Amino acid sequence: MEKASSGTRGSAPADPQARTRAQRRAIVLVLLATAAFSLAAACAKTIGAGIPVAEVILFRNLFAIPALLPVVLASGGLAALATRNPMSHAARTVFGMMGMVGAFYGYVHLPIATVTALGFTMPLFLTVLSVPLLGESVGWRRGLAVLVGFAGVLMMVRPGGAAMEGEGLAITLCLLGSVGWALAMITIRRMGEAGESSVAIVFWFAVGSAVLAGIAALPGWVWPSLTEWALLLGIGLISALAQVVMTTAYRTGETTLLAPFEYAAIIWTTALGAFVWAELPDGWDFAGIAVLVGAGIYIWHREVTLGVKR
Repeated sequence: MEKASSGTRGSAPADPQARTRAQRRAIVLVLLATAAFSLAAACAKTIGAGIPVAEVILFRNLFAIPALLPVVLASGGLAALATRNPMSHAARTVFGMMGMVGAFYGYVHLPIATVTALGFTMPLFLTVLSVPLLGESVGWRRGLAVLVGFAGVLMMVRPGGAAMEGEGLAITLCLLGSVGWALAMITIRRMGEAGESSVAIVFWFAVGSAVLAGIAALPGWVWPSLTEWALLLGIGLISALAQVVMTTAYRTGETTLLAPFEYAAIIWTTALGAFVWAELPDGWDFAGIAVLVGAGIYIWHREVTLGVKR
């Protein structure tokens, strides 16, 4: 789910053209990461309730570690994993675990597109939290665009509707997970500004999350079937790639610029839900998608094309 204000963005390119190119690259990385995360979500939904959530999170991170090793070696080996911010890694792990618990529980009990839509409350939390925690200034137009995007989420979820009856716990955990992802993104940005490498951020998160999830999974352990092993492996490998890409984007771009582009995930998950599980969106769902994508395009147009922050 990392930026700095104009007064604190020390790592941003000084040249306006270079900064624009960096922003466009970060946006493309976010779009690619959302597609990969959507595939991992589909694997998790396919597993269903047969494997406890803690166990899914364990293997999601455990299988990601070997996939990250080539990245670690290419980045300088063990030297790339050196850190001067162990407490920041611990905080990022806790916040990330909040997000994963909400998401993986949601995939079991809600349509995959609904979980994604609930996750899009993250930019709202992110924008609010980034002002006191990162000292950023958010122009009223950009803030309004994020709120409009949140309205699109509400159009899809329609709180209080018949479709949401009996799913209160899953919805609540998804929303708390969004808060966790927002705090994780802010922590990532702070670590990036402190010189922490993307590979260190992702690797130590995988290790820390695997340890915490492993402890939580022991009491209710269930041995996966061969198919479930394959799906768990897919979740780990795909998520590792997606997280490296997403972390790189958020280390180099502004949170309130990049966050709306995570809305692209609703397109991927809506398509997957329709074709794989026959979770067909209705008119309100499509209207919500249009609002979400429109808000993201508006922010991109003003921030990158026009260079306007208000």
